[in-house]
Amino acid sequence: MSFLRPKFITFDCYGTLTNFQMGTMTRELFADRVPAEQMDQFVKDFSAYRLDQVMGDWRPYDEILKTALARVCKRWGVEYKGEGQLYYDAVPTWGPHADVPAGLSKIADKIPLVIFSNAMDEQIMSNVDKLGAPFHKVFTAQQAQAYKPRLAAFEFMLDNLGCGPEDVLHVSSSFRYDLMSAHDMKIKHKAFVARGHELPGNVGYSYHQIPDIGGLAGLVGL
Repeated sequence: MSFLRPKFITFDCYGTLTNFQMGTMTRELFADRVPAEQMDQFVKDFSAYRLDQVMGDWRPYDEILKTALARVCKRWGVEYKGEGQLYYDAVPTWGPHADVPAGLSKIADKIPLVIFSNAMDEQIMSNVDKLGAPFHKVFTAQQAQAYKPRLAAFEFMLDNLGCGPEDVLHVSSSFRYDLMSAHDMKIKHKAFVARGHELPGNVGYSYHQIPDIGGLAGLVGL
């Protein structure tokens, strides 16, 4: 077996490393307005509107959440009570998936680890500190003035690392936010973490699938 030898391993944070709890919060906050049998679709629609909001010009993340939530409430005909700020305030409190600290520990002292997150600077370090591993660089959409899946976000990351797309292994549990754009950026080495919140993509995107972060060490021969 041939192993990948990247100069950097770059990560999505929320969902991939941090246990992203938007769905759990939505189920709790909207239990009084959305019937239980329709809640799965409401959660999916909220996710779709968040993606739609980040495709335009950069706006602060609290505005992204508030506008996306107001839009999905309007679509569903349910009252929006201003819960967007509750989500924003909760994000920094979320910790990692159970497999993350041990998985990162296998590689952190061998290959520099990097994060690009669709976050604000004031949020992200609280999440990163909970991951249990040192990171070489942590980039945010606020710094880049662009959210993933915008290519500008990936350009910012590569430019600031001073490397080319051939030099990184990009790791994410999302095709729509990360791996499709990474493919367009000619990032050949990609790892899809099958967390179960997004279906895997077309094999034409040329990725390695792993069940959790513990699978990364095997990809790079550690």
